[in-house]
Parts: sequence; structure tokens; C-alpha cells
Amino acid sequence: MSDTRVKQQNTAAFYGQAVASFGIAMAATTIGIYRLNTDAWVRAFLAVAVLYLVTSAFTLAKVVRDRQEAGQIVSRVDQARLEKLLAEHDPFEKL
Repeated sequence: MSDTRVKQQNTAAFYGQAVASFGIAMAATTIGIYRLNTDAWVRAFLAVAVLYLVTSAFTLAKVVRDRQEAGQIVSRVDQARLEKLLAEHDPFEKL
């Protein structure tokens, strides 16, 4: 009845690919904004917008991860309570 879940670990290659992908995307966006043929204030506005988007994406990812982990903890506590009740229950005990 005890179901222990194995914590999933990302491989080093997956982590490296994610970091490289983020770096390439930020570099490409930075170069694109810098080489944009417009006024400096427009480029500055776009740069600030990109930074805001990146920080919002990191915050959203953290919130989703935290909610998922909290759900797993509550589920494990409920499972432990159920297992304790089942272990203590004796169906042949007289009432």
C-alpha cells in the first residue's frame, strides 16, 4: 500500500540545453533590439519590456512549481493518515 515516488532529476544535458537556449534567446533579442532602426527611447522601452517578461516568466515558473510541490505534500500527508487508520483498524474487533 505504500507507494514511494522517486524524485525526478533532470540530466546535466537537459539543464545545459535549457541554459543555452535561454542565453541564445536573450542574446538574439538583445541584438535585435539594439539593431532596430528606431529611436533610442523605443529600444529602451522594448528592452525594459523584455526584462519584465523574463522576470515574470521566472516568477510564474516558481509559483507553478511551488503549488505542485505543495499538492504532493498534502497528498502524501493524506496518504499517511489513511495508511495509519487502515493499520489500526481491526475488522474482527467487537464493538
